[in-house]
Amino acid sequence: MTERTVRLRVSVSAEGVDVAMEGSMTGQPLLESKSPGRLEGGPKREGSLWAAVLAGGEGVRLRPLVRKICGDERPKQYVPLLGSRSLLQQTLDRIAPLVPPERTVLVTMRSHTAYIADRLGDFRHPHVLAQPADRGTAAAVLLPAHWILARDPRATVIVVPSDHLILEEAILTRHVETVARFVQQRPGWMVLLGAQPTEPETEYGWIEAGPRVGWTSEGPLYRVSRFWEKPSRELASALLVRGCLWNTFMLVARADTLVSAGRECVPELDGRLSRLSAFFGTEEESWAIHQCYALAPRANFSSSVLQRCPGALAVSKLPALTWCDLGNPDRVIKTLTRLGVSPPWLSALPQPA
Repeated sequence: MTERTVRLRVSVSAEGVDVAMEGSMTGQPLLESKSPGRLEGGPKREGSLWAAVLAGGEGVRLRPLVRKICGDERPKQYVPLLGSRSLLQQTLDRIAPLVPPERTVLVTMRSHTAYIADRLGDFRHPHVLAQPADRGTAAAVLLPAHWILARDPRATVIVVPSDHLILEEAILTRHVETVARFVQQRPGWMVLLGAQPTEPETEYGWIEAGPRVGWTSEGPLYRVSRFWEKPSRELASALLVRGCLWNTFMLVARADTLVSAGRECVPELDGRLSRLSAFFGTEEESWAIHQCYALAPRANFSSSVLQRCPGALAVSKLPALTWCDLGNPDRVIKTLTRLGVSPPWLSALPQPA
């Protein structure tokens, strides 16, 4: 039998389920959170809005900058790039007006546990799903979808990356709320959020919109016609002229819709994830995830699921706001300079001659 390196301590009370991950050698809590679910006592409100925050990336391209700021090679989502709070903390702050911590699921890597405990501070902890290995973005999205579905069969989920810069957050919140209402009323749809491009960016994914499929109070929704991943400069210029959108990888869908898409598009991965439902909310949850990931195939959510899923995939154009994927040092510094933001670490960097 495979040795279990991490276990969960679960205690049930009238207020919910208290969960603590413990190291098998030391028995010391690694991180504590409170998670609701069908395993608890008391009535449940089904059909609520949930959030899946993706925080498992390693941020390899940004490591040279992170090393100068923090003195180590922690992933960028745990770094205070834009102020005193890390990108992850800012992401949790951003979704808090829509989704409370008890309905927020943080998907990370087991190797990131120390950074999470350090950066969450006094934030009421979301439930943490610590992946034992990197199996690609498909697993990172579908794991919380299965976890949430086991607790709320009619849940609507906002999938949110944790390494983006977004200004005008109130505008984003209002827009996401209207898209979530659309999905709740038309549960077969998955809706991506597309940012209005400002330049022919070659390192972003692009979305080409097709026919209109619906309306919200914030504007129309369009069927996704085609994805363009990291186009050439010439193609990116053409996409900009054609009114295509940047793919923010923010997504709103019912949990059961996400699981169904996974079952159809990545059946081997879904087959392993679907076996976890018997362990969710128990002291065996962490061990079961470890076993699931041991032989799970690697898959990319965009190419393996979104680009192959059935036709009920739409895109909603975000209002004009500042959105940026903080993917590399040049983009971070360029963005901060353009916005007139100068965090302490920026002035400490060597200035060009």
